[in-house]
Amino acid sequence: MFGLPLAFSSPLILAALAGLPLLWFLLRLVPPRPRRIAFAPMRLLLDIPPKEETPARTPWWLTALRLLLAALVIFAAAGPVWNPPVAGPASTGPAVLLIDSGWPAAAHWNARRASAESVVADADIDGRGVVLIPTGEPPLEPRVMSPSEARERLRTLAPVAHVPERGPALASLSKALAGVPQASVIYLSDGVALEGTDGFAAELARTVGTHPLITLADGVEEPLALTAPDNAVDALSVKVVRADRNTLPRAGTVRALDLRGLALGEAPFSFEPGAKETEARFTIPVEIRNEIARLEIVDEASAGAVQLLDKRWRRRTVGLVSGASADQRQPLLAPSYYLTRALGPFADIRTADGASTSEAIDRFIDQKLPVIVLSDIGTLQPETRARLDRWIEGGGVLIRFAGPRLANASDDLVPVTLRRGGRVLGGSLSWEQPQALGGFAQEGPFRDVPVPTDVTVERQVLAEPDGLLAGRTWATLTDGTPLVTGERRGAGTLALFHVTADTSWSNLPLSGAFVDMLRRVVALGGASAAEVAADESGANAVTGETVAPSRILDGFGAFRPVTPTAKAIPVGFNGRASADHPPGFYGPPEGLVAVNALLPRDRLAPLDLQGLGQVEPYRDATPSDLRAPLLLALLALLLVDAIIVFLLGGGLSRLVPRRAATAALLALAFALGAAMPTERALAQGTPTTPTPAAQSEAAAKPPARREMTPAEIEFATKASNATRLAYVVTGDADTDQISQAGLTGLTEFLRDRTALEAGEPMGVDIARDDLSFFPLLYWPVLPGATTLPPETLARVDAFMKQGGTILFDTRDAESVLPGSNGSGSPANTALRTILEGLDIPELEPVPRDHVLTKAFYLLRDFPGRFAEGTTWVEALPAPEDGEERPARAGDGVSPVVITSNDLAGAWALGSDGQPLLPMSGGSPRQREMAFRTGANLVMYVLTGNYKADQVHVPALLERLGQ
Repeated sequence: MFGLPLAFSSPLILAALAGLPLLWFLLRLVPPRPRRIAFAPMRLLLDIPPKEETPARTPWWLTALRLLLAALVIFAAAGPVWNPPVAGPASTGPAVLLIDSGWPAAAHWNARRASAESVVADADIDGRGVVLIPTGEPPLEPRVMSPSEARERLRTLAPVAHVPERGPALASLSKALAGVPQASVIYLSDGVALEGTDGFAAELARTVGTHPLITLADGVEEPLALTAPDNAVDALSVKVVRADRNTLPRAGTVRALDLRGLALGEAPFSFEPGAKETEARFTIPVEIRNEIARLEIVDEASAGAVQLLDKRWRRRTVGLVSGASADQRQPLLAPSYYLTRALGPFADIRTADGASTSEAIDRFIDQKLPVIVLSDIGTLQPETRARLDRWIEGGGVLIRFAGPRLANASDDLVPVTLRRGGRVLGGSLSWEQPQALGGFAQEGPFRDVPVPTDVTVERQVLAEPDGLLAGRTWATLTDGTPLVTGERRGAGTLALFHVTADTSWSNLPLSGAFVDMLRRVVALGGASAAEVAADESGANAVTGETVAPSRILDGFGAFRPVTPTAKAIPVGFNGRASADHPPGFYGPPEGLVAVNALLPRDRLAPLDLQGLGQVEPYRDATPSDLRAPLLLALLALLLVDAIIVFLLGGGLSRLVPRRAATAALLALAFALGAAMPTERALAQGTPTTPTPAAQSEAAAKPPARREMTPAEIEFATKASNATRLAYVVTGDADTDQISQAGLTGLTEFLRDRTALEAGEPMGVDIARDDLSFFPLLYWPVLPGATTLPPETLARVDAFMKQGGTILFDTRDAESVLPGSNGSGSPANTALRTILEGLDIPELEPVPRDHVLTKAFYLLRDFPGRFAEGTTWVEALPAPEDGEERPARAGDGVSPVVITSNDLAGAWALGSDGQPLLPMSGGSPRQREMAFRTGANLVMYVLTGNYKADQVHVPALLERLGQ
């Protein structure tokens, strides 16, 4: 009545309300109006203030009070009922209840069940039978039940955990109505449909036909649901959706739980007016986010308000180690740039941050990262290699990319045996045209990735053909050679891309397939044995290995034991929950697969109820008879009316003298004020406990660096107050004296000929001193040198990776045979021993057009005391067609320069400015050319690609299309 859940057992009595205006008129006449009689002496009494006054007529507000009393009497006599029971349409046949019993009805299931029981009670009073047709249960032959049997059936009826198909229920309804024209239909709707699946209302209206129909759909809050969780870079987000965009604003909270049911965090959400979806975000560390197994809307008990997350939703953390030196990694050309862009959408990336290769790998393993990417890493120290083997066996995923270092190294930490050197477009083992991507193996992880047609490869590392190559090849080129290979090792995976991670060997990093390929390889990190086996065998949602349900959800979103009707799902199942596959976790604990009530793309829509007869609201409470409260209110108002009449008649003044009454009121007010308690505030401090997020963030921070000793502070102060050259202290007094004198002479030459004001050179102990202060380190190689300790190798490797350059000088050019490249020389043998543990790039003799030949002076050769030796630097990229030299050839500084011409001996000067050692050649300008060689080396190290960019401005502009 009037939009309220109110009804009357005797509504005809309400007609008495029409007599209230007459009652108003009668009350205005009581008491009667007094007669006026002129009395002359009355004028003498006008100046006397009256002690009491009696109104001439009843005040209007008292009249209104009495009218309210009369109205309450009428309402109480009419038998008002709050939340009246739902009554079915008038009919003599059975009452057919069509009940939506999917998860959208679960949140307010008690209100729906109470409405259904009211219909059954009404049918029981009329002596009619009842037919129950739940939409969420398998269709059965409909039958007419007695009201008592229907009540028992309603008590056991519960919502299912999926969105049911309403079509089979309509078929059962049609059978129930066939041949029974007196039957009536009551449809208890949840008011929700999936977008794109509506059309049920028209089918229901057609099925009901001329039978009486009542639809219950309003009166309760619309259901909310969760869908589309996304574990992004900075937060885990989930969509909160509802069906009706016209509802009022609404807010709530989403809670995150782990597999044990412990709360990991909460995130608020709110709907703006007119919005059908919103978002809840969990901004907690990725390590905690990866432990989330269940998201649920607080106080929304339904399976749709729950999203279960398995390992497929976890955001892997990937450690990235690049073999390129720091000043070679141009921001938009470096392999790390392409890898970061490709991995960023689905993984968190941690980089080496200037550490050596071994230090970075050890750090990532200690941090328990599931995936490590090595880009062009050629040589690994034995201890690091052993740790990587154990890490892979324990479940880690190692992804390697080829490059010049790997192509020229003898590293067997690869899935297949490699040929040294690789294959280059136009080389001896080459093709005439770049090769396109041929396809993906059906047994590999890329089988469902579309094969791109625009990917071409110009260089690759080749695999030795053997019996295992075919089974370990995941992607091939059109000529059949492998592009990507991989294998399982223990619980982990080892994968190799036979091209670089940048565009120097192929344009694969520019393709969208590169992102999809990395996504699938990274997803192997932490995968169970069943998942990996299914992935390698091509299992999909139709065929392959299946996993049985382990924990399933009921319609209210709570876990329950597995029912006999729940069937196993294929590994990798990604469909929506159904009657055969209810939402829950499937598979063993180490490889759970989550099935949810909604897919990420699903959205809710309001069910169209037009043409479905009268629409009534649900009742979420039991009926309440309002006659007793109305009678109590009537008695209270009668008492108020009596008190008012007593006061208007002056009764109070006759009972209590005025002054006494005033004193009594003041005493009462004082007593009440004194009895009020005084508020006190107590400040109390409580110790705080760090949250799991704060503990995880603190654990992720690197340990504090140790305090520097006074000697280290003195060394750092001296090394940093000016640009200085440095030499390695070998322990041989004569060699160290020549090294110091040589670098001192070169420093004086630089002061005279260039703008560089360098400080005095310093000797360094590579095992103890910090090398990062020096741009150039001169290392005289002594015969008989032994292998460096791993800690020292890591320091040297980090120095080169951070942009430093080491000048190795064997000083034996005069004692080796021409063309032998130093073979057989004791110093050269010692140099090979030193370089065995370092990640050294591919080297070549200094080309004629190298930036080192024109860094300051124009040079053809690089003599020292000897002029016969060859100077070696990092190999430049291969020239492209039509170019004399690629414009990018001088982009970086070689981390290694090797010579045998004894440069320090040529630079060494005494205190009188005279040379300390003679020159071996006969040219009078040889010492001058040696100093110029030193000047070019220093300028090359300090300025890098300056000269190369100036020389090749036309080529760079042409490349940029300007």
